[in-house]
Amino acid sequence: MKKSGVISVLAVMGLLSACATTPEQQKQVGCVGAGVAGALVGAAVGNQFGGGSGKDILTAGGAVAGGVAANNAAGC
Repeated sequence: MKKSGVISVLAVMGLLSACATTPEQQKQVGCVGAGVAGALVGAAVGNQFGGGSGKDILTAGGAVAGGVAANNAAGC
């Protein structure tokens, strides 16, 4: 994902958290934020390994694993 795309996602997350008024809404926004952040980190780590189509598979797997791990860590 390009740098501008990451900045756009973070800006939208900030706007959503500002609009959340109830604790349940705030938790939902936090869970989405944790999942997105974990997926980005997981994809970055997975992208460091493999080559060719294996690199693509490891990047996608890292994104999924990172998103799941971050959601679990956030208690979602």
